[in-house]
This record gives sequence, C-alpha cells and structure tokens, in this order.
Amino acid sequence: MPLTIKELVVYVPAQDFEVSKSFYSALGFQLTEGWGGTMDCRLGNAVFRLQNYYVKDWANNFMIKLDVDDVDEWYQHVKQVLEENKYGSARVAEPEMVGDTKILHVVDPCGVLLIFIR
Repeated sequence: MPLTIKELVVYVPAQDFEVSKSFYSALGFQLTEGWGGTMDCRLGNAVFRLQNYYVKDWANNFMIKLDVDDVDEWYQHVKQVLEENKYGSARVAEPEMVGDTKILHVVDPCGVLLIFIR
C-alpha cells in the first residue's frame, strides 16, 4: 500500500502573536486553539498553524501560496482590512499579471509573504 498524507500543516511565525491572530481573523480565517500555545488558522481547505515564535530571517523568507477564485476581490478585502491601520508593517501591493496568471502579494504583520494566485 502506498504511503499517504492526510493533512499538511505548516507552522507560521508571529512576532506579535495577538496582532497576527487579529490580522488573520480579519482576513476571514477561523482561529482555533492548537497545542502548545499555537492557533490553527483555517479558511476553506487551507490551514496553517500560527505560533508565538519569531526569527526575522525566517519570517522574511516565509511564503504561503494561496490559489483563489478572484484575486481582485481579495485585493479589495485586504485593502479594507489594512485601512484599520492596526497591523503594523502589514501591506498589500496591487495585483499584477504574470503571463496568464494574476498575482496579489500581501505581507503579514511580521513579514510573511502571502501570494494569492488566480
């Protein structure tokens, strides 16, 4: 019988755990308590584990690719979330076309890059 994986969960750093939890919640992720002081962030079939741990070099090189139906809708949503101006250095760039692919780059409060692709 071939080996399988039922679920893959990556651990994402947070410099300020409360700010990061608030940020991902505002984006629409459902947060549930993990173990060891972590939070599971789930939206649809996507899940990652937010941890209260931060190393700048790691966070600034961490990327999450999210395949979505509508990049422009996500752009408007993220812009609205960031208008509250309570997420520190979090930012969003305008969507761009790369060939036939539309891409949106969002940087979370501690430097993690979220790449929304359609």
